[in-house]
Amino acid sequence: MDLIDDDTPAPKGNAHEFTVTEISGAVRRVIEGEFGRVRVRGEVGRVVLARTGHLYFDLKDENAVIAAVSWKGQVARMTIRPEEGMEVIATGRLTTFAPQSKYQLQVDNVEPAGAGALMAMLEARKKALAAEGLFDASRKKRIPFLPQVIGVITSAQGAVIRDILHRLADRFPRRVIVWPVAVQGERCPREVVRAIQGFNALTPGGPVPRPDVLIVARGGGSIEDLWGFNDEAVVRAAAASRIPLISAVGHETDTTLIDHASDLRAPTPTAAAELAVPVRADLLAQVAGLAARLDRAGKAAVQGREQRLRDLSRALPRPEALLATPVQRLDRVTDRFAGSLRALADRKALALNRVAGGLRPATLRQKIEARAERLAQSGKRLNPALTQAVTRKSEVFTAVNFAPRAERALGNRLDRLRQTLGALERMRQSLGYKATLARGYAVLRGAGDAPLTRTDAVRAAGTFRIELADGTLDAMTTAPRPRRKGEPGPDQGSLF
Repeated sequence: MDLIDDDTPAPKGNAHEFTVTEISGAVRRVIEGEFGRVRVRGEVGRVVLARTGHLYFDLKDENAVIAAVSWKGQVARMTIRPEEGMEVIATGRLTTFAPQSKYQLQVDNVEPAGAGALMAMLEARKKALAAEGLFDASRKKRIPFLPQVIGVITSAQGAVIRDILHRLADRFPRRVIVWPVAVQGERCPREVVRAIQGFNALTPGGPVPRPDVLIVARGGGSIEDLWGFNDEAVVRAAAASRIPLISAVGHETDTTLIDHASDLRAPTPTAAAELAVPVRADLLAQVAGLAARLDRAGKAAVQGREQRLRDLSRALPRPEALLATPVQRLDRVTDRFAGSLRALADRKALALNRVAGGLRPATLRQKIEARAERLAQSGKRLNPALTQAVTRKSEVFTAVNFAPRAERALGNRLDRLRQTLGALERMRQSLGYKATLARGYAVLRGAGDAPLTRTDAVRAAGTFRIELADGTLDAMTTAPRPRRKGEPGPDQGSLF
């Protein structure tokens, strides 16, 4: 029996050894060579948009799942982007991803698997946006009756803009600013959003006038052609617009989500122009009709007032009847007036003669003198009393009215006198001899405090006082007294 060593390697077969890379490349060549470009139908599962712009998603059915990827450039060209739960037909190339040992579908294009799938996705998006309140009627703005500037967002080459301009010119010419955009394809949502936001960013009164109303318009087409106006970004931009917005996308039977978010929906672009402005001829006719009604109403009112005035005037009495009685009364009074005036003059003359006859010159003079004497006596009594009363009133008035002023004047006068006295005192001190003593001088005073100003007066005094700044000193002269005339001089002795 032979013993077999466990460490002995097993005998090699004839099979070829592959590296991991080789086997992965071989599998890739087989898959790409066998299938190449394919169209796969399935339901979209997980969807992830990377920061780089690449889109990763799953395609699945009830039994299997295929990973799918779309590069950034392919995503930008997609008319409809895949969303979770959406049934689509993805067109692309089947390949492998070696780092994870899996196969995947590089998708170039995605299209809905029939109109039903696309409508289901549209209905789901509509419900989600409606739940946010973007379609509420309470947030819709009123379209201005006669806008000055109209902003139109549409294609610059299509017939839509020509129809809008033609209808505006027929109804009521207005200033129109066109913002050209792509109305279908992958660029449509981005450019429409930029146009709405751009119009709203304009400053009122700036170099480019800010529109009073916006029209987003496009002609009819299939649901795929109109899909850009179902984009969520377009709907949000329309709902956030501060300028009233009219949507006119497609024909009457076409409905997009921007129609629900706009402030007013028009069935066609031409109808949008009709909704934006009134008919000028109708307005002129309406104004003319109102002017005619105003004229007729004014005339009728004036005629009615005239008829009413005539009716009232018939009920009034005639002026002659009203004035007849006063005129007769005036005539009677006038007739009696002349005789009454003459009689009054006669009575007054008779009374005057009677009084004049009773007055004799002597008696009249006596009465006048008596009255003058009485008047003089009354004047003598009145004058002192009046003077006394006036004096009292004047004193009271002066005390009441002038006392404060006199007090203030007196105080001011005393202040000025104090200031003057202080100034004189300072001048006296500066000019007096005391200040001179303080500077080192002295005053010699003799008998009776008389100042000694000459040397002979000092010698003659003998004793005197010296006044300094801080006191006085007693002193006497030591120099010989000057010899008087005829008095012999001192004995000098003899030289012989």
